[in-house]
Order: sequence, then structure tokens, then C-alpha cells
Amino acid sequence: MGILTKADDVRVSRRTFVLSALLAGGSLVIGPRLVLAQAGSDAIALNPFIRITAAGKVELVMASVEMGQGAYMGLSTLLAEELEVTLDQIVAVPAPADPALYAHPALGDQITGGSVSIRGFWEPMRRAGATARIMLIAAAAKEWGVAATDCRAEAGEVIHATSGRRLSYGVLVEKAAAMPVPQEVALKPVREFKLIGKPGRRIDTPAKVNGTAKFGLDARPSGVKFAAIRICPTFGGTLSSVYDGEALKVKGVRQVVKLSDAVAVVADHTGAARKGLAALQVSWNLGPSASLSTEELERLADAAMAGDALVAVNEGDVAAAEATHERGLEAVYRLPILPHTAMEPMNCTVHVRPDSCDIWVGTQVAGRARNAVAELLGLPVDKVVVHNHLLGGGFGRRLDHDGVLMAARMAQHIAGPVQVVWSREEDIRHDSYRYLNLSRINVRLGADGLPVSWRHRVVGPAIMARFLPIFFKDGIDLDIVETAESPYGIANRRVEFVRHEAPDGMLTGNWRGVGPTRNAPAVEGGIDEAAHLAGIDPVDYRRRLLGGNPRLKAALDLAADKAGWGSDLGPDRGRGIALLSAFGSFAALVAQVHVDQRGSLKVERIVAAVDCGVVVNPEILRQQVESGVVYGLSATLYGRLTVKQGAIVESNFDDQPVLRMNECPPIEVHLIENEEAPGGVGELATPGVAPALLNAIFAATGERLRRLPIGTTGLSRS
Repeated sequence: MGILTKADDVRVSRRTFVLSALLAGGSLVIGPRLVLAQAGSDAIALNPFIRITAAGKVELVMASVEMGQGAYMGLSTLLAEELEVTLDQIVAVPAPADPALYAHPALGDQITGGSVSIRGFWEPMRRAGATARIMLIAAAAKEWGVAATDCRAEAGEVIHATSGRRLSYGVLVEKAAAMPVPQEVALKPVREFKLIGKPGRRIDTPAKVNGTAKFGLDARPSGVKFAAIRICPTFGGTLSSVYDGEALKVKGVRQVVKLSDAVAVVADHTGAARKGLAALQVSWNLGPSASLSTEELERLADAAMAGDALVAVNEGDVAAAEATHERGLEAVYRLPILPHTAMEPMNCTVHVRPDSCDIWVGTQVAGRARNAVAELLGLPVDKVVVHNHLLGGGFGRRLDHDGVLMAARMAQHIAGPVQVVWSREEDIRHDSYRYLNLSRINVRLGADGLPVSWRHRVVGPAIMARFLPIFFKDGIDLDIVETAESPYGIANRRVEFVRHEAPDGMLTGNWRGVGPTRNAPAVEGGIDEAAHLAGIDPVDYRRRLLGGNPRLKAALDLAADKAGWGSDLGPDRGRGIALLSAFGSFAALVAQVHVDQRGSLKVERIVAAVDCGVVVNPEILRQQVESGVVYGLSATLYGRLTVKQGAIVESNFDDQPVLRMNECPPIEVHLIENEEAPGGVGELATPGVAPALLNAIFAATGERLRRLPIGTTGLSRS
């Protein structure tokens, strides 16, 4: 199974090519004999993903974590389709930290991110269900002394077609576990799907509504204490001294824990811990970054732009095209430092014992967190247990396990379990940031006004060098340059990468939409600028350039049609469009804005057209597109962290706001359905928001913005 097929006839980035190749080899290997019972459970396992109880409940061991993106529902639907059970028979259970069993087929590690949950498990999860179904049917056939071909599975039962006899999966599971595991199983064709492609209520919603759902903050092991933490504000700074006399007088405070770079107050409850933390008198060694400012960081990025670069994409002869075509444009797009601001602040509960450790947390990287804590404590890996929970938002923040390590370091000094909770201020000032990004594009046009060459230089950090080295090749971060070459039919294209890291001590990481969020403003803004220079309508311009990309062209046409492209909006209003081919999917976004005579911006409407192949659940797909748009709007309008004296200035939603409900425009999502293998959806909508908005503002005002964020006031008119 691959993300893209030759028939798609599209140009793919190097990162997408690598991911496609990895997914093409993805398969679930089921050994002939597995552990039949899970510790603490009466369920019997038929393979690493499926356990069935005597009552007939199907426990799906979730390799992907649920952080609001619908993974529990999506993967349960894949399983239920082939296992022949109803969704209300499935109970989703977080997988233990065990990359050997639960590594993502494409990523090679137990990671949830990159919009690859459905893509990676599309075939393996269905194959797991089909394999278990065949084993259950075989067990029933043996029990009845009939041919397996005379039996069928339906709604958690095996039925003998001739006699009408029935046996539930719960009755059969123990005998089924002893049956031979079939090496080859046939999967249903799309036309026979009963659940895939149909809307359905999310299986994780009831528990979230009635309050029984367990997030990391809900962990309450016996005897747990609560810690409030303060980390050195500067990058790479350390703790100098602490006077804790007043803090220890606070009722409920038990102790103060001092680390090399942080201090925490431990108490009977969070209120006392926070009160005690406020009473501490702390001095810091601010370290080598103490004089850094935003202006200095931007100056360093500009200097990097002028330096040497590695070539990530080189098609045709860009230099020759530039030498023979003078008409064109050059522009630099600037993106700021961004936090994640997930609604559930960073937290982790840890109980360190001399010979073992338990961790209660919501993380996107359970296996990595386990291994890091085991190394920290000097314990065998199997003595560290991660109890993974639902995540109250991830967006890439919980792809790093620094919060887990910080909690474990604290817990080494505390008798019994402790829950370490970061305040929103600590969360924002010590995030794993999307770091500064610069894009310089140079586009040359032919006599017909269409591009004959595309040169794009990207300046930014190489996150994949540390995070996922399979996407770091020959010194190039394949994620940060993804989509930088544009999806358009331009004969001569060159993408250059300049690696420019954040200062020591500042953690940089993945942010929802990853590489495409860095490149989409320059790519789609640049194409819009080229269309304006050529005097051609932006939609028609793109349409002319998409001859080799029929799926993206179809998304363009659908979005333009549904948005009423070309119809008169009246004064002070404009529409902008942006396309994206990434995550194995195709999307077009149209933004409609109003900029009044005072320069105040109102986003009036967002229209999205999406082709992600086979749709597992159309309602979740729409939810994810809407969510991605809102996340993208927050960043485009307001997202920007600044640095002063080596520390992040912003600290909470008052100075790092997110989109409010009254600011959210109507969001329309239109789906293009086909039988192509599923692509990713969770991050698909976010990258296109900024360029669609920038292009709409230009259409309304004639002002071309190339620096984010843009704010909602003070826009000028040309």
C-alpha cells in the first residue's frame, strides 16, 4: 500500500517520496503464537492489536494515541470493517510503550504524528481484523464439524449458513487463539464496505462528555503529591540559589526540589504548590544567551540566507532560464517563532522506586519516553512502565518527551508518586518551538506570463536530524523543504536549504502542518504574485499550471466553484486561494475577507475542498479540516513569540492569543470521494490558511504582506 500511485502523475517532495516508499512496505506481521492474555485483563489476544473478552467485547490496542484527531474512531472503523463487529462492541485501549509491537509501519517508532495514522494502518489494521475473523470462523467450523466456507461472521458472531447455528466471538476466542494464523487474507474491496466511508459517532466522545475519560491530568495513583514548577527563563540558563523559607510555611507544602535548571514546590494539592512556588525567592545564572533578542535572532537568520546552501531539488536548468528571462519577481517571506498552546498544559505523573518506575502521561512518543527515563534512572527498560492517556491536544508538542524527563528528575527526590504540572506561562516559555523560517523565492516568467523557472531558498532548523533521521538525508531536512518546489508544472525548479538552528538551550520541534506550514506562504503567495504580474486571474493561473496534477486541479475547481470565485463581493472585500499537495492528500482553500477603511480585518468565510482518497469517516474529516483552519487562523493572525534578554517574553493567552469564537468565520468543507488509498487529514488544512488569507488581503486592499502574523488592525491600502 502506498500513499501515491503512478496514476496520480504528481510531483512529490523527497520527504513524501521517502514516506511513500516506507508505507509501501508496511504490513502487520502476526506470529504463530502470541501471549494469549494481557496482564490484568480477562481478554484473550488474537494478535497484538485485538483482544476479545468472554463477554464478546473487542479490545483494540491503539498504536496511535488519541489527541482529538479521531484516531480511536478511525482505526476502530478499519478493524470493525474486517472483523465484522459493530463499533459499539469495540473498546479502545492505549497501547503500552512497546515499539517492537506498536511502531508505526512508516516511521519505525511508536510515534503518533505527521498525519500518518490512517495511512500507516490502513492495510495493517484491516489485515489484523480479517486475520482474527478467519481464525474465529475456523474455530466455529471445527466446533460444529463443518467447512469454514459454510460459515460467515456478522456483528461479533459466527453463523453457520445451513443450520443457522451461532456462536459469539467471546465463546470462540480461546479456541480461535489456538488456530493456525493464516498467512494470506483477502481484504474487502471498497464497494463492500459497510462502515468505512459512513458517518458515525466517535467512540471516544461519551467518556469525554460524562467525565470518565482519562487524560494525563486525571492520573491519581495512591498517595500522589502535586508539584508546581519554575524553569530558568533563559535558554541554557541554570539555577543559582533558592530561599524557600516562606514557601515551606504554606499549608500543605511538603518540600522544595531543586534541579540544575528548575525548581519545584511539592504539596498535597496544586493550589498549595502554586502558592508555595510564588513564595520562593529564586536567582538564576542566565547563561550565554542572556543578551539575545528577537532582532538579533532575525539578523542571524538573514545572514544565514546569504550564506551557502545545500540543493534539495534541482530539475531542469534554473540558471539558464533566469539568464534568458528577465521578467519575474523576487520576494522574501518571514515566519515567526511559534508555540503549540495545547489546551491541556504539560503534565506528567511519576513514581520512582529503587528498582522500577511508573509514568502516567499523555504522550505522542510513549516508547521514547520510556527509554529516556530508563536511561536517566539507570533502570532496565522493562522496569519502566508508561501508562499512556488521552491527550488534551498535541499539535506536535507531545512529540518531545522533555516534560516526562523533567518530571522523572523531580520524582527522584520525592518519596511516592508526584504529578508535575506546568503553568501556562511555563508551557509557552519552554515549548518545543517552530523556529524562525525564511523563504526567498525567485520566479521568472515566459512570454505567456507563466513561470519558466522557480528558485526557492529555505532557511530554518533541521528538526529531523534529531527527531527522525530517516527524513534527514545528505545534510537536508526532508520535512522542512517539503512542498517548497511547488506542485505546479514548472520545467526548471531548484530548492535550496540553509540549515540555521535556534540558539543553544531553545528546544525546537514539530508544529501542526510541519514543513508545509513553513513553505506554503511563499509558494502560494509567490504564485499569486506571479499571476498578478502576468495579469491573469489567480485561479485560472493555477489551473493552467496543474495539467500533470489532476487531483489537485479537481480540488482547485471545486473550492473555486463553491466559493463563488469571480463573483462580485463589493468594495473592501477580496478572495484568496491556496493549494496544498501534502500528507498524501490534496486540498484547496479559499479565504474571503473584509478590510474596512480603517484597516481592520474580518475573515468572513473559509471554503475548503479536500481529496484524501478513501474517506474513513466524513464527519471526522470535516472536524479535522475545521480544526486545522482554526489553528492556522490563530497563528496567521496572532502567532508570534518574541525574545528579550535571552527569554521568551509572551506567557499566556493575553499576549499570545488564539482565535476567539466570535472571530471564527463560517468554514465549509467539501469532499472529493474516490477509491485511492487514504491520505492524511489532521494537518492538511493548516498550511493553506496563511497564504489564502494573505492573497485575499491583497485582493481587497492591493497590499502584499509577506511577514506573519498579520494582526487584525492597521492594514494599509495601496
